[in-house]
Amino acid sequence: MAHALPPLRAGHELYLLQGSVEFFPALVQAMDAARAEVRLETYIFDFTGQGAEVAYALERAARRGVSVKVVIDGFGSGALPPSWEERFLQAGVQWHVYSPVGTFSLLRFGSWRRLHRKLCLVDGETAFCGGINILDDFHDPTYGRLEAPRFDFAVRVRGPLVAEVADTMSRLWLRMQAMQQARRARLAGALVSFRASGNPRTHGVAASGEGAISHARAALVLRDNLRNRMRIEQAYRRAIGRAHDEIVIANAYFVPGRKMRNALVAAARRGVRVQLLLQGRYEYFMQYYAARPIYSALLRAGVEIHEYAPSFLHAKVAVIDGHWATVGSSNLDPLSLLLAREANVIVEDAAFAAQLRGKLVAAMQAGRAMDPAAFENRPMRQRVMERIALLAMRLALAVQGKNYL
Repeated sequence: MAHALPPLRAGHELYLLQGSVEFFPALVQAMDAARAEVRLETYIFDFTGQGAEVAYALERAARRGVSVKVVIDGFGSGALPPSWEERFLQAGVQWHVYSPVGTFSLLRFGSWRRLHRKLCLVDGETAFCGGINILDDFHDPTYGRLEAPRFDFAVRVRGPLVAEVADTMSRLWLRMQAMQQARRARLAGALVSFRASGNPRTHGVAASGEGAISHARAALVLRDNLRNRMRIEQAYRRAIGRAHDEIVIANAYFVPGRKMRNALVAAARRGVRVQLLLQGRYEYFMQYYAARPIYSALLRAGVEIHEYAPSFLHAKVAVIDGHWATVGSSNLDPLSLLLAREANVIVEDAAFAAQLRGKLVAAMQAGRAMDPAAFENRPMRQRVMERIALLAMRLALAVQGKNYL
């Protein structure tokens, strides 16, 4: 059953942050000023380069008595390095892994329901939401050192929706604790070991700046597998359906379902300028090639597709008609829209939308505009790869009990 979208509420101060070069210092500053609590959720926590600065800030906060709780995804993040495990243990950082994976666990039903959202809460007063992992912009776990920074965004928020961030993060933490205690109780009941029946184990684990937007209307929109299964997609489709002039979307893994594709095509045909900024560099086989088969219908309808060239595109943002904007963690693909826990901030504010749009236009100019004729004449080998990738995605969804494309 679909639920209504949360209302846009007034009174928010927003600060747009591009990349880890802006996001991490703002995050560290907030953590260093924390008096009572820091909560962090992220898909990837990598300790290379700038990522370590966030880890140090978490440690410093815990050592001065701040309650520090971190949740990372069991697939997105590797094992906690032993040196950091010891540091966090000594400091009192509480570190939990969401849905740990084993050798064959991703073949199980429900195993692709990952924690993909990126949220941080400090003292119940400041929240961060976006698409940026704790991962240095110039480092990639697979490809190593990057020549140019990853393209992504987050937003720092103060105002009414911070309480909603606090509520959703608290609920996930309590749910994970309850599940952990239930697992331990089952192990104890089976007499697997004396130690398994003990306490749940933990790995020891600013002020307004220039460019801040005040008095903005905003809402937190979540996606999960219970009450909020369709909300992020609903928010996009509603805004696209109401567009009159321009739609600008930047999305890392763009494989929208039929309803979303139809909404974009309909917008282009009624005279709205639709511009998509998409991944131009090969990163993952399935996501990269599965996106291509849907381009033809979009291009024929007049949708402009720009491929980001300087580095990896990781953004999940949009600006519509110069006043509606979103910054968050959700890709427009089935993994995000059907399976993962995601979080986006929706903003209704012309000044904020103009800031974000300016950055997206500059990125499109640094990329490559796709030529419809050239795309239709792409090599047969590429078409075969696309079909294989699309089939692989459909099979993966079928294993999870989903049908989307």
